[in-house]
Amino acid sequence: MPESVAPEPVAPERAAKDRERARVAAGEELAALLHHPSADVLLALLDNPALDEPQLCLLLERKDLPSEILEEVGKRKPLLKSYRVKKALCFHPRGPRLATLRLIRDLYLMDLVQLALSPAVPAELKRNAEEQLLARLSQIPLGQKITLARRGPARVAGALLAEGHPQIVSVVLDNPYLTEAQILKTLSREKLPAPVVPAIIHHRKWSISYNIRIALLRQPSAPLATILSYLPQLTVSNLRELAAPGIVPETLRRYIQAEVQRRLSRGAAKGSQTSKDQ
Repeated sequence: MPESVAPEPVAPERAAKDRERARVAAGEELAALLHHPSADVLLALLDNPALDEPQLCLLLERKDLPSEILEEVGKRKPLLKSYRVKKALCFHPRGPRLATLRLIRDLYLMDLVQLALSPAVPAELKRNAEEQLLARLSQIPLGQKITLARRGPARVAGALLAEGHPQIVSVVLDNPYLTEAQILKTLSREKLPAPVVPAIIHHRKWSISYNIRIALLRQPSAPLATILSYLPQLTVSNLRELAAPGIVPETLRRYIQAEVQRRLSRGAAKGSQTSKDQ
Protein backbone atom coordinates (compact mmCIF):
# COMPACT_ATOMS: atom_id res chain seq x y z
CA MET A 1 0.00 0.00 0.00
CA PRO A 2 1.68 3.32 -1.03
CA GLU A 3 2.54 5.77 1.74
CA SER A 4 0.55 9.01 1.90
CA VAL A 5 2.52 12.01 0.74
CA ALA A 6 2.25 15.27 2.65
CA PRO A 7 1.54 18.36 0.53
CA GLU A 8 4.66 20.27 -0.43
CA PRO A 9 5.15 23.59 1.38
CA VAL A 10 4.20 26.66 -0.64
CA ALA A 11 6.86 29.36 -1.06
CA PRO A 12 5.98 32.67 0.72
CA GLU A 13 5.87 34.67 -2.54
CA ARG A 14 3.65 32.09 -4.19
CA ALA A 15 1.40 31.91 -1.10
CA ALA A 16 0.92 35.70 -1.10
CA LYS A 17 -0.07 35.62 -4.77
CA ASP A 18 -2.44 32.72 -4.14
CA ARG A 19 -4.11 34.64 -1.31
CA GLU A 20 -4.75 37.59 -3.61
CA ARG A 21 -6.09 35.30 -6.32
CA ALA A 22 -8.32 33.52 -3.80
CA ARG A 23 -10.16 36.76 -2.95
CA VAL A 24 -11.15 37.49 -6.57
CA ALA A 25 -10.95 34.16 -8.43
CA ALA A 26 -13.94 32.80 -10.32
CA GLY A 27 -14.87 29.77 -12.40
CA GLU A 28 -12.26 27.05 -12.83
CA GLU A 29 -9.59 29.05 -11.01
CA LEU A 30 -11.79 29.30 -7.91
CA ALA A 31 -12.61 25.57 -8.15
CA ALA A 32 -8.89 24.73 -8.24
CA LEU A 33 -8.21 26.84 -5.15
CA LEU A 34 -10.67 24.75 -3.13
CA HIS A 35 -7.91 22.12 -2.95
CA HIS A 36 -5.12 24.52 -1.93
CA PRO A 37 -2.96 23.25 0.97
CA SER A 38 -2.53 26.67 2.62
CA ALA A 39 -4.95 27.66 5.39
CA ASP A 40 -4.28 31.36 4.67
CA VAL A 41 -5.32 30.91 1.05
CA LEU A 42 -8.49 29.06 2.07
CA LEU A 43 -9.34 31.80 4.59
CA ALA A 44 -8.98 34.35 1.81
CA LEU A 45 -11.24 32.20 -0.33
CA LEU A 46 -14.01 32.59 2.27
CA ASP A 47 -13.96 36.34 1.56
CA ASN A 48 -14.49 35.79 -2.16
CA PRO A 49 -18.03 36.92 -3.10
CA ALA A 50 -18.00 34.41 -5.98
CA LEU A 51 -17.73 31.46 -3.56
CA ASP A 52 -21.20 29.90 -3.70
CA GLU A 53 -22.94 27.30 -1.54
CA PRO A 54 -22.02 24.21 -3.64
CA GLN A 55 -18.36 25.25 -3.72
CA LEU A 56 -18.28 25.92 0.03
CA CYS A 57 -19.85 22.52 0.68
CA LEU A 58 -17.26 20.94 -1.61
CA LEU A 59 -14.56 22.64 0.47
CA LEU A 60 -16.12 21.32 3.68
CA GLU A 61 -16.00 17.78 2.29
CA ARG A 62 -12.20 17.87 2.55
CA LYS A 63 -11.18 15.58 5.43
CA ASP A 64 -7.78 17.32 5.56
CA LEU A 65 -9.34 20.78 5.88
CA PRO A 66 -7.38 22.88 8.40
CA SER A 67 -9.29 23.33 11.65
CA GLU A 68 -9.06 27.13 11.44
CA ILE A 69 -11.16 27.04 8.25
CA LEU A 70 -13.86 25.00 10.00
CA GLU A 71 -13.76 27.39 12.96
CA GLU A 72 -14.09 30.41 10.68
CA VAL A 73 -17.04 28.98 8.77
CA GLY A 74 -18.71 28.25 12.11
CA LYS A 75 -18.37 31.92 13.10
CA ARG A 76 -19.76 33.47 9.91
CA LYS A 77 -23.52 33.87 10.21
CA PRO A 78 -24.07 34.69 6.50
CA LEU A 79 -22.52 31.33 5.57
CA LEU A 80 -24.61 29.51 8.17
CA LYS A 81 -27.86 30.66 6.59
CA SER A 82 -27.39 27.68 4.27
CA TYR A 83 -28.77 24.39 5.62
CA ARG A 84 -26.26 22.43 3.52
CA VAL A 85 -23.38 24.33 5.10
CA LYS A 86 -24.73 23.71 8.61
CA LYS A 87 -25.06 20.02 7.86
CA ALA A 88 -21.60 19.76 6.29
CA LEU A 89 -20.05 21.44 9.32
CA CYS A 90 -21.84 19.12 11.75
CA PHE A 91 -20.82 16.02 9.82
CA HIS A 92 -17.16 16.97 9.45
CA PRO A 93 -15.03 14.70 11.70
CA ARG A 94 -13.19 17.76 13.04
CA GLY A 95 -16.07 20.25 13.04
CA PRO A 96 -15.74 23.04 15.62
CA ARG A 97 -17.21 21.78 18.90
CA LEU A 98 -19.18 24.82 20.06
CA ALA A 99 -20.52 25.65 16.60
CA THR A 100 -21.66 22.12 15.85
CA LEU A 101 -23.32 21.72 19.26
CA ARG A 102 -25.30 24.85 18.45
CA LEU A 103 -26.08 23.90 14.86
CA ILE A 104 -27.44 20.39 15.46
CA ARG A 105 -30.61 21.99 16.86
CA ASP A 106 -31.41 23.08 13.28
CA LEU A 107 -30.88 19.70 11.62
CA TYR A 108 -33.78 17.79 10.11
CA LEU A 109 -34.99 14.62 11.80
CA MET A 110 -33.30 12.02 9.58
CA ASP A 111 -30.08 14.05 9.43
CA LEU A 112 -30.01 13.87 13.24
CA VAL A 113 -30.45 10.09 12.99
CA GLN A 114 -27.59 9.86 10.49
CA LEU A 115 -25.41 12.05 12.72
CA ALA A 116 -26.16 9.97 15.82
CA LEU A 117 -25.20 6.77 13.99
CA SER A 118 -22.15 8.05 12.11
CA PRO A 119 -18.90 6.40 13.29
CA ALA A 120 -16.86 9.43 12.19
CA VAL A 121 -18.73 11.90 14.42
CA PRO A 122 -17.34 12.67 17.92
CA ALA A 123 -19.18 10.91 20.77
CA GLU A 124 -20.30 14.17 22.39
CA LEU A 125 -21.96 15.35 19.20
CA LYS A 126 -23.67 11.98 18.69
CA ARG A 127 -25.08 12.14 22.21
CA ASN A 128 -26.39 15.63 21.57
CA ALA A 129 -28.01 14.49 18.33
CA GLU A 130 -29.77 11.74 20.31
CA GLU A 131 -30.88 14.31 22.90
CA GLN A 132 -32.40 16.41 20.13
CA LEU A 133 -34.27 13.39 18.79
CA LEU A 134 -35.56 12.50 22.26
CA ALA A 135 -36.67 16.09 22.87
CA ARG A 136 -38.67 16.09 19.62
CA LEU A 137 -40.43 12.74 20.11
CA SER A 138 -43.59 14.19 21.61
CA GLN A 139 -44.16 16.38 18.53
CA ILE A 140 -43.23 13.84 15.85
CA PRO A 141 -46.18 12.37 13.86
CA LEU A 142 -46.77 8.62 13.92
CA GLY A 143 -45.39 8.00 10.41
CA GLN A 144 -42.03 9.53 11.31
CA LYS A 145 -42.00 7.68 14.62
CA ILE A 146 -42.36 4.40 12.73
CA THR A 147 -39.39 5.41 10.55
CA LEU A 148 -37.41 6.24 13.70
CA ALA A 149 -38.45 2.92 15.23
CA ARG A 150 -36.89 1.11 12.26
CA ARG A 151 -33.64 3.08 11.98
CA GLY A 152 -33.18 5.26 15.07
CA PRO A 153 -30.25 4.93 17.52
CA ALA A 154 -30.52 2.79 20.64
CA ARG A 155 -31.69 5.43 23.13
CA VAL A 156 -34.36 6.69 20.75
CA ALA A 157 -35.50 3.14 20.02
CA GLY A 158 -35.73 2.51 23.77
CA ALA A 159 -37.84 5.65 24.28
CA LEU A 160 -40.20 4.60 21.49
CA LEU A 161 -40.52 1.12 23.00
CA ALA A 162 -41.46 2.66 26.35
CA GLU A 163 -44.15 4.76 24.66
CA GLY A 164 -45.75 1.46 23.68
CA HIS A 165 -47.73 2.50 20.61
CA PRO A 166 -49.27 -0.66 19.08
CA GLN A 167 -47.97 0.19 15.59
CA ILE A 168 -44.47 0.91 16.85
CA VAL A 169 -43.63 -1.78 19.40
CA SER A 170 -43.19 -4.69 16.98
CA VAL A 171 -41.22 -2.48 14.58
CA VAL A 172 -38.84 -1.08 17.17
CA LEU A 173 -38.00 -4.53 18.59
CA ASP A 174 -36.51 -5.37 15.17
CA ASN A 175 -34.38 -2.21 15.14
CA PRO A 176 -30.74 -3.36 14.64
CA TYR A 177 -29.48 -0.63 16.98
CA LEU A 178 -31.77 -1.52 19.88
CA THR A 179 -29.80 -3.01 22.78
CA GLU A 180 -30.64 -5.34 25.63
CA ALA A 181 -29.77 -2.51 28.02
CA GLN A 182 -32.51 -0.31 26.53
CA ILE A 183 -35.09 -3.09 26.81
CA LEU A 184 -34.09 -3.72 30.43
CA LYS A 185 -34.42 -0.01 31.11
CA THR A 186 -37.94 -0.08 29.68
CA LEU A 187 -38.88 -3.18 31.68
CA SER A 188 -37.62 -1.55 34.89
CA ARG A 189 -40.54 0.91 34.75
CA GLU A 190 -43.37 0.28 37.15
CA LYS A 191 -46.09 0.97 34.59
CA LEU A 192 -45.84 0.07 30.93
CA PRO A 193 -48.35 0.39 28.08
CA ALA A 194 -50.20 -2.89 27.49
CA PRO A 195 -48.53 -3.89 24.16
CA VAL A 196 -44.92 -3.77 25.43
CA VAL A 197 -44.59 -6.92 27.58
CA PRO A 198 -46.45 -9.31 25.20
CA ALA A 199 -44.41 -8.03 22.24
CA ILE A 200 -41.13 -8.74 24.06
CA ILE A 201 -42.33 -12.16 25.25
CA HIS A 202 -43.17 -13.21 21.70
CA HIS A 203 -40.13 -11.68 19.99
CA ARG A 204 -37.81 -14.28 18.44
CA LYS A 205 -34.62 -12.55 19.63
CA TRP A 206 -35.40 -10.78 22.89
CA SER A 207 -37.66 -13.48 24.35
CA ILE A 208 -34.69 -15.85 24.79
CA SER A 209 -32.41 -13.36 26.55
CA TYR A 210 -31.67 -14.56 30.09
CA ASN A 211 -31.54 -11.04 31.58
CA ILE A 212 -34.74 -10.00 29.83
CA ARG A 213 -36.53 -13.08 31.16
CA ILE A 214 -35.52 -12.12 34.70
CA ALA A 215 -36.81 -8.59 34.06
CA LEU A 216 -40.10 -9.99 32.72
CA LEU A 217 -40.60 -11.94 35.95
CA ARG A 218 -40.71 -8.60 37.76
CA GLN A 219 -43.46 -7.31 35.47
CA PRO A 220 -46.91 -7.77 37.05
CA SER A 221 -48.56 -7.76 33.60
CA ALA A 222 -46.54 -10.72 32.32
CA PRO A 223 -48.76 -13.82 31.85
CA LEU A 224 -48.13 -16.35 34.62
CA ALA A 225 -48.01 -19.38 32.33
CA THR A 226 -45.22 -17.87 30.26
CA ILE A 227 -43.27 -16.71 33.29
CA LEU A 228 -43.46 -20.14 34.92
CA SER A 229 -41.90 -21.66 31.80
CA TYR A 230 -38.81 -19.52 32.43
CA LEU A 231 -38.18 -20.81 35.97
CA PRO A 232 -36.38 -24.08 35.08
CA GLN A 233 -33.76 -22.13 33.08
CA LEU A 234 -32.90 -19.65 35.86
CA THR A 235 -30.10 -20.20 38.36
CA VAL A 236 -30.94 -20.95 42.00
CA SER A 237 -29.12 -17.76 42.95
CA ASN A 238 -31.38 -15.63 40.73
CA LEU A 239 -34.47 -17.52 41.88
CA ARG A 240 -33.63 -16.81 45.50
CA GLU A 241 -33.23 -13.09 44.74
CA LEU A 242 -36.61 -13.02 43.03
CA ALA A 243 -38.21 -14.92 45.93
CA ALA A 244 -37.35 -12.14 48.38
CA PRO A 245 -40.46 -10.33 49.68
CA GLY A 246 -41.79 -7.50 47.50
CA ILE A 247 -39.90 -8.38 44.31
CA VAL A 248 -42.62 -10.26 42.42
CA PRO A 249 -46.36 -10.85 43.03
CA GLU A 250 -47.06 -13.25 45.90
CA THR A 251 -48.54 -15.97 43.67
CA LEU A 252 -45.42 -16.05 41.51
CA ARG A 253 -43.22 -15.87 44.61
CA ARG A 254 -44.70 -19.14 45.87
CA TYR A 255 -43.97 -20.84 42.53
CA ILE A 256 -40.39 -19.56 42.66
CA GLN A 257 -39.92 -20.83 46.20
CA ALA A 258 -41.27 -24.21 45.12
CA GLU A 259 -38.82 -24.28 42.20
CA VAL A 260 -35.92 -23.50 44.56
CA GLN A 261 -37.02 -26.31 46.89
CA ARG A 262 -37.34 -28.71 43.95
CA ARG A 263 -33.80 -27.90 42.83
CA LEU A 264 -32.38 -28.26 46.35
CA SER A 265 -34.20 -31.55 46.90
CA ARG A 266 -32.99 -32.87 43.57
CA GLY A 267 -29.46 -31.81 44.42
CA ALA A 268 -29.65 -33.49 47.80
CA ALA A 269 -31.00 -36.67 46.24
CA LYS A 270 -28.18 -36.76 43.70
CA GLY A 271 -25.66 -36.24 46.48
CA SER A 272 -27.16 -39.09 48.49
CA GLN A 273 -27.13 -41.42 45.49
CA THR A 274 -23.49 -40.57 44.75
CA SER A 275 -22.54 -41.42 48.34
CA LYS A 276 -24.27 -44.81 48.06
CA ASP A 277 -22.51 -45.58 44.77
CA GLN A 278 -19.06 -44.89 46.22
